[in-house]
Amino acid sequence: MTEQPRFYLISLGCAKNLVDSEGIALLLTQAGYRQAEAPEAADVLLVNTCGFIQPARDESQEVLKDLIAHRHAGQKIVAAGCYSQYRPDELAAAIPGIDGLIGTRRWIDVVTLLEEMEHAPGNKKGPICHPSDVPLAREDTIGYPRLAVQGASAYLKLADGCRRTCAFCAIPLIKGSIVSRPLEEILADAQLAVESGVRELILIAQDTTDYGYDLGPAYNLARVLEELVRAVPQATWLRVMYAYPGRRQITDELIETMARHPQILPYLDLPLQHAHPNVLRRMRRPSNVEEMQRTIAHLQAAMPQIAIRTTFIVGFPGETEQEFQALLNFVEDTAFDRVGVFTYSHEEGTPAAVLPDDVAPEVKEERRRRLMVLQQPISLAKNQALLGQTLDVLIEGVGEDISVGRSYRDAPEVDGMVLVQAESPVGEIVPVRISDALEYDLIGDPVET
Repeated sequence: MTEQPRFYLISLGCAKNLVDSEGIALLLTQAGYRQAEAPEAADVLLVNTCGFIQPARDESQEVLKDLIAHRHAGQKIVAAGCYSQYRPDELAAAIPGIDGLIGTRRWIDVVTLLEEMEHAPGNKKGPICHPSDVPLAREDTIGYPRLAVQGASAYLKLADGCRRTCAFCAIPLIKGSIVSRPLEEILADAQLAVESGVRELILIAQDTTDYGYDLGPAYNLARVLEELVRAVPQATWLRVMYAYPGRRQITDELIETMARHPQILPYLDLPLQHAHPNVLRRMRRPSNVEEMQRTIAHLQAAMPQIAIRTTFIVGFPGETEQEFQALLNFVEDTAFDRVGVFTYSHEEGTPAAVLPDDVAPEVKEERRRRLMVLQQPISLAKNQALLGQTLDVLIEGVGEDISVGRSYRDAPEVDGMVLVQAESPVGEIVPVRISDALEYDLIGDPVET
């Protein structure tokens, strides 16, 4: 009896990539492959790369080079994902030992790629590149779960691709325009997740608030949330990530839906990217700052406990000190719960790539640091306001006399955590009274129920 071939898969980048990795693993398992627990035990090594910005591409190269340096005879190495889609020639030239390349739009053909690699002549030059220039078709992923379970949480993908034209972003080049998933498949994935014990469903897409644009006016994010509340009442938490700013996206219907259902967490990830209208116009982003402020005020009025997370880019071409100061003032006045800051990175093929990258690297980094320093006391004050309150905490890890988890205010990996001064069961949601506050994290004690 022939032993089943084994694969080892490394997923880099964001949660959206992680969902694709789970899809790749499922296809390989269905084709008769077994998942290995270590690279040395595998016949095929796959890296689902991130290629969004240069540091992500550098990390992808380092991981691939390390696998190639330590692989044993007969092992095949495949680079999948964003980097393979965005710059396949660059990746193949940088990593000569890669055997196969497959992009984000055709990951469902991974088994076919491996079969082609198996029958390739031994003297082939360069990796086998599975066609990746085919636009993602909706029927390609119908029938495949778009779900990544991580402990008691699961990322649930609503759509792929993006139709926005943000000047700095390569996502449309990598993923194509938006392709929304059929609602019935989203609900089926949610049911699958909760049946396996998942307590938190995290809704993701390149732009969750654009869900249904390509399906018709009857479909939008508010409807998805309403249907999920009905379909999986046993899912304790529903969390929304990657919303697009503006009243056309953060609609009255969406806000009312979020406020009405306790299952839907009063949390929103709302990347604003900047707060000066001139910079936003150069970024090709919504530039009405007053409308942004009204949207935030509307969210806070409907959900007084809402935690709003945002991200900003500093050092975008042409950003003056005056424009950056406007961003500092906006952050100080708005007092976001969570803020992430990135320095601008020139990306070939994007509209901004034709602009002069005229902010010096040291100035970009200095502005990033200043913005984060400004946010730290704001974050601390937000946490200190919770002292004495009781929050539900999803426990994710336990040690001797301590547990680690997240409250509704914390998305996995990007936000803070709650340190619980007791051993609590992993995967359970327990009430915790907050006794101490740090800049990003909370400390508390379990409440007897």
